[in-house]
Amino acid sequence: MTRRVFRPRVGGLRSWVQKVKISMQIRLFGIAAVVALGGLWAVTGHADDRKPIGAGANELPLFDAHMHYKREAWAPYPPGTVIELMDTSGVAMALVSSTPDDGTIRLLEHAPARIVPEMRPYHGDAGSANWTTAPGMLAYINARLDRYPHQGIGEFHIHALDLADKALLAEVAGLAAERAIPLHIHSGAGPVEFFYSLQPSLTVIWAHAGMSEPAEVVARMMDKYPSLHADTSYREHDILGGGGRLDPAWERVLMKHSSRFMIGTDTWTNSQWENYGALIDTNRSWLALLPRAEAQAIAYRNAERLFGRHISDKRPTKR
Repeated sequence: MTRRVFRPRVGGLRSWVQKVKISMQIRLFGIAAVVALGGLWAVTGHADDRKPIGAGANELPLFDAHMHYKREAWAPYPPGTVIELMDTSGVAMALVSSTPDDGTIRLLEHAPARIVPEMRPYHGDAGSANWTTAPGMLAYINARLDRYPHQGIGEFHIHALDLADKALLAEVAGLAAERAIPLHIHSGAGPVEFFYSLQPSLTVIWAHAGMSEPAEVVARMMDKYPSLHADTSYREHDILGGGGRLDPAWERVLMKHSSRFMIGTDTWTNSQWENYGALIDTNRSWLALLPRAEAQAIAYRNAERLFGRHISDKRPTKR
């Protein structure tokens, strides 16, 4: 019997080999793509998490990191009314300082689970312009810190650095470092740098994120001082850009340092209390333009960590 030998055509063999190569390349590409996407998801989470939180911002509990309860507010806005305003606006907790400090203690005694007290040095004739030269100021600060569970010193103003104030300011910085509590400073960049030169280990909350300092300066300061935090009261309209977008410079600094910003309302006058709900809504409007993780951090999680508090992840409601 004649043995038949299969001899494929050279052209057909080449075609078959080429098809096998292409098939293997496609499979390898698919495997590589899956591995790459898996790594990306491991780093960034679900792709939807990087989209703006949008309407979800309305459900976030908030920590108001710049609240005052000054004497002028006590009669028209008694403590119960303040807590009702917080509930209605979805504010779970607030960092409160007052002129005089008795206002903070009133709120603290009414709602100890909702108020984080900080000691403002303003009292009597000592105010934002002259508190550093007021007689007995250091003794007053020490006495209030010893008597009440304050978790910060401030918010106080440094309008301009005066070397004559250095001794007192060094004592204040030393108290904050010794007690491991933040300083809450209303100033430009210079005084913040001055305090860090006195006590590099300080934690500072920069009121109004520098107030009038541009976003680029805030970014430089955040880069330079890892323990520098900031509240964004009175910066809402700087942060909000046109066309339903964040201002690009503010977006960069907020995203890069989202673990150290907090929102605030600065209820320094009764008109701020009258507009409290609207102020909170404005804060929610710019938080809505951030991804969920960054929005949650700025809304309340940074404050939780800074002050050792726990805030439910559900927005409080009016009781």
